[in-house]
Amino acid sequence: MVSGISFLFVTTLAFQNPTAQTANGFRVTSVDKTTPETTVKSLSPELRGDIYMARKMYREAIDMYRDGSPDSAVLTNKIGIAFHQMMLIDLAKKNYERAIKLDPKYSEAINNLGTIYYAQKSYHRAIGLYKRALRSSEPNASIYSNLGSAYFARKDYKQATLCYQKALELDPDVFEHHSTFGTLMQERTVEERATFHLYLAKMYAKNGAPDRALIYLRKALEEGVKDRAKIPAMPEFATLKTDPAFKQLLEENPKPL
Repeated sequence: MVSGISFLFVTTLAFQNPTAQTANGFRVTSVDKTTPETTVKSLSPELRGDIYMARKMYREAIDMYRDGSPDSAVLTNKIGIAFHQMMLIDLAKKNYERAIKLDPKYSEAINNLGTIYYAQKSYHRAIGLYKRALRSSEPNASIYSNLGSAYFARKDYKQATLCYQKALELDPDVFEHHSTFGTLMQERTVEERATFHLYLAKMYAKNGAPDRALIYLRKALEEGVKDRAKIPAMPEFATLKTDPAFKQLLEENPKPL
C-alpha cells in the first residue's frame, strides 16, 4: 500500500506501567518478550496476547485475543491491530469496524479505522474518523498527530500545523516515539517529507526545543526543502538566530542527499 519513497511515524508500546494504555488500545503490562512461557500461561488471554504482540507473533496474539470475550471491543480492536501489522488490511478494517459497533465511542478503534483510510489515501474520511475519535476521548496527542497528518496529506498546512501544535502541547515527545504499533504517518514523497520536517523544526523552535528544531531542520535541508534561502528570516526561528549551532547549520547548507 506504500508507494514511492516513504517513511513512518508510529506510536510507542512499552510494557512497563500496568495501568497505562496506548492510543491504539493496548494495555501496557509489566511483562515483556523475555517473560517465561510458564508465566505467560498464567495470565489472562488479553495479556498473553499483548506479550505475543511484543514478540511480533501476531497470529498467536490473535488466537489469544480470541480466547477472550467475543463481545469485547478492546480485544476486537487488538485483533485488528495484529492483522494490521501483518498487512492484512481488509481483516484489520473488519475488526476495527466491529469494535466500533460493539462500542460506538471507542476512540482507539475509531482512530485505527482512520489509519486504514489514511493509508488508502482517503484523507477526507480519515479526517472525519480522527475528529470523531477526539470527540470520544480525552485530548490525545497521537490522534491529533494523525489528524494533522491527514490535513498535511491534503496540503492544508494551516490545519496540519494547528493539529501538530496541539499534539506537541499534549506530549512534547509525540514525534519521537518509535515502535511497530499503530501507524501514524506514512506515504510521503521526498518533497512532502522535507516540508513536514521543516514544519516540525518550526514548531520545536517555537516551543523552546532548539536541539530538536535543529535536528529536523537539518533533515529538511538534506531532503531538499524548497525556499531554503528564506529559512533565516522565518519568524519561528527568531530565537535561534544567535545560536551558534543554527548559524553553523545554515553556513553548511547541507545539500540534498
